[in-house]
Amino acid sequence: MQILRGTGSRLFFKKTNGLLFIGSRVVIDHAYQFTAGCNLIIEDNTYINALSLNGIMVKDNVSIARNCTLICTGVISQKGKGIIIGNNSGINAGTYLGGQGGIEIGDNVIIGPGVKIFSENHQFSDLNVNIKDQGVIRNGVCIKNNCWIGAGVTILAGVTIGEGSVIAAGSIVTKTVAPNSIVAGIPGRVMKKRTELPLPENPTYKVNLKIV
Repeated sequence: MQILRGTGSRLFFKKTNGLLFIGSRVVIDHAYQFTAGCNLIIEDNTYINALSLNGIMVKDNVSIARNCTLICTGVISQKGKGIIIGNNSGINAGTYLGGQGGIEIGDNVIIGPGVKIFSENHQFSDLNVNIKDQGVIRNGVCIKNNCWIGAGVTILAGVTIGEGSVIAAGSIVTKTVAPNSIVAGIPGRVMKKRTELPLPENPTYKVNLKIV
């Protein structure tokens, strides 16, 4: 059924390559601005709105788990920039990507469940004007290749996560992070560099299960 839904949806996409697996109750608004690479999986109850200047581009071998939201424009009169998701990256369940100011996720990135990424902030300095009427400031977010963003992390506008970095679960990242950093806390701060970690004595990269 997922392949059948994918086959039907690809007719409306801007461009597609390879197989598409689309779960039930998936909504993709403005699909003509959605570009999909090979082997894209979009699980149940995901909402995607691609309306933006650059649309949404998802590269090869990407999975978007259930209950995710990807949105590029909050107000139609002020189109957002868009979202790019790189090769072999996974977006876990319940993630929110607000691409008004632009979000770029690199290759081989792990996005944990419940992550929230914002690329737009409301202005609020004028006490005589309602906050909703003061406009917004847009600053893009960039997550470089080979990063792990833990469960429940919030990344705010203007932040770049350097290549190879790990963001601990529940952190709120407000500032740019250098490559190969381990970040934790509210607000997030660098606890250690990955280059400082000892290698495990008996590294295990696979788990083999034997059923008797």
